[in-house]
Amino acid sequence: MVQRIVINHQRERMAAIRHPEKAHRPDNPIQKKPSWIRVKAPGNNPAYDETRELMRKHGLATVCEEAACPNIGECWSQRHATMMIMGEICTRACAFCNVTTGLPNKLDPDEPAHVAEAVAKLGLKHVVITSVDRDDLPDGGAQHFADVIAAVRAASPGTTIEILTPDFLRKPGALEVVVEARPDVFNHNIETVPRLYPGIRPGARYYQSVRLLDDAKKLDPSIFTKSGMMLGLGEEKMEVAQVMDDFRIADVDFLTLGQYLQPTVKHAAVKSFVTPDEFAEYGAMARAKGFLQVSSSPLTRSSYHADRDFAELREARAHRLEKGQN
Repeated sequence: MVQRIVINHQRERMAAIRHPEKAHRPDNPIQKKPSWIRVKAPGNNPAYDETRELMRKHGLATVCEEAACPNIGECWSQRHATMMIMGEICTRACAFCNVTTGLPNKLDPDEPAHVAEAVAKLGLKHVVITSVDRDDLPDGGAQHFADVIAAVRAASPGTTIEILTPDFLRKPGALEVVVEARPDVFNHNIETVPRLYPGIRPGARYYQSVRLLDDAKKLDPSIFTKSGMMLGLGEEKMEVAQVMDDFRIADVDFLTLGQYLQPTVKHAAVKSFVTPDEFAEYGAMARAKGFLQVSSSPLTRSSYHADRDFAELREARAHRLEKGQN
C-alpha cells in the first residue's frame, strides 16, 4: 500500500518556534505533489517500531525525523537509521532545512558509546552518521566525529562507516581529524548550485564545500567521497552540469540527486517538480562524466539505500582498477 506524502500542518503552525529565524519570512504555499512522488506508509511494522524505540532508549537523534525524510517508513522498517550526532539544534538557518536552529547544547560525552551500541543492536553492515552544523565549537565537532567512528569500530568491527559532515568553515585542521579516523565514505552535500547559495544556503560557501571534498580525497585517496544536490529550487540544467564538472575535478566518487520537498510554508518554495525522466537524464549525464556511482531519482536522499550503494561503489572501484583506469 502506498500513500501520497502529506504535510504535517501542526509542524507548519510550530514553524515560528522551531525556526525562529524563518518566522518573519512570507509564507510560501506548499504545492500539490505530482503522482510520482509516493512513499510507503510505515503501517503496523514491528521493525519500524523497534528502530524508533531503540533511538529513544539511547537518546539519539536521527536525520530521518529531524529533516522529515520521506523515506523514513521504508528505511526504519529495514532497521536502517541515519544517526544525527551533536544534538538536534543547528547553528545555521538554511532555507531548505527542517532541523531546528538556535544555540546548541554542550556535547554529550556518552554519545559515541550510545551510537555504537545502537549500531551493534541493529546489526548494521553499513551506518551513516551525520550531524548538525556546530559553528560554536572550535573544531566544528571534528573530534566528536572521530570519537563516534572509533566507538563504532570497537563495537562493530565489521560495520562500514559513512559520515555526512558539515563544511567545517573556518575550522583549520578539522578535516584532518575526521579523515585520520578513517571513515569508509566521506560525504558532504553541496545541496544546490552556487548561484542559489545566498538564498538557500547563506551560511555556507560553495567553493569551501568543493574544496573540502577535494582535500578529503587528497588526504586519503582510499576513502570514497560523496556529495548530493537537491533539484527543483530553480537551478538550470547547465548549472547542474557545471557542479558535476567541479566534482569530477575534485575526484568525487558518488553523486546523489533528489527532489527538494518543502518542509513548511516558511521554507524555500519548490520551483519545479523534476520528472523521473529528467532525473534519468541527469543520471546519464553524471555517469558519462565518470562518477563511480550515481543515484538520481525524485526520492533519492544521501543515506537512502546507503548500504546497497556502498557495496556497488566498492565493486565499481575494483572493476575500474582491473581495467587500469584512474
